[in-house]
Amino acid sequence: MRVPAFVSNGTMVTRTKAFLSILLGAALVSGHAPGGAIRGKLECRGAHDCRDAVIYLTNVPGGFAPRGDSPSIDQFKMEFIPHVLPILLGTTVRILNSDPVMHNVYTPSNAGDHFNLGTWAKGQAKTYTFKQLGEVRLLCNVHPAMEAWILVLPNPHFARTGPDGVYTLRDVQPGDYELRVWHEKVKFAPIQVHVPAMGEVVVNPASQ
Repeated sequence: MRVPAFVSNGTMVTRTKAFLSILLGAALVSGHAPGGAIRGKLECRGAHDCRDAVIYLTNVPGGFAPRGDSPSIDQFKMEFIPHVLPILLGTTVRILNSDPVMHNVYTPSNAGDHFNLGTWAKGQAKTYTFKQLGEVRLLCNVHPAMEAWILVLPNPHFARTGPDGVYTLRDVQPGDYELRVWHEKVKFAPIQVHVPAMGEVVVNPASQ
């Protein structure tokens, strides 16, 4: 006997009932209800590919605090790496200079409080804690061609894509959410998504 996983266009994708029973049993032992998942693939019309898109959920209830090590952005070979970094509100980001030249990091963005971290040499790093939601554009006033983006988000349900545009959001509690996509070059309309208690939803957003 098989049970369905839900797909945004109505197609049914099956998963074995036995596998779901194992997941449910493990959840009951641990005392936590299992979450669902949202997965899919972007179609980025008008862009070379779908790399560095950020898929995220809004209207997720609860409060969330950053966990684990601080993420980093490196300045290497005259580029910010990674080019796009999604983070949870309140996260401290470490910005390193790995080039044999001086670099500066500043932002004109409101979500970054218009910071200017100054200029520093190879091997040195500075940190900044992001306390406002939104997109933050990073620039270097020594090298105007350098640019990167930090997306400050309200909950940990987000993912950054590679060139193929494939993504997965895991451990999403059952409910109705709005799924959004940020991309530097193209725009996406918000999508309403219902996540079941078990299984997964397939959503394949396409740019406008």
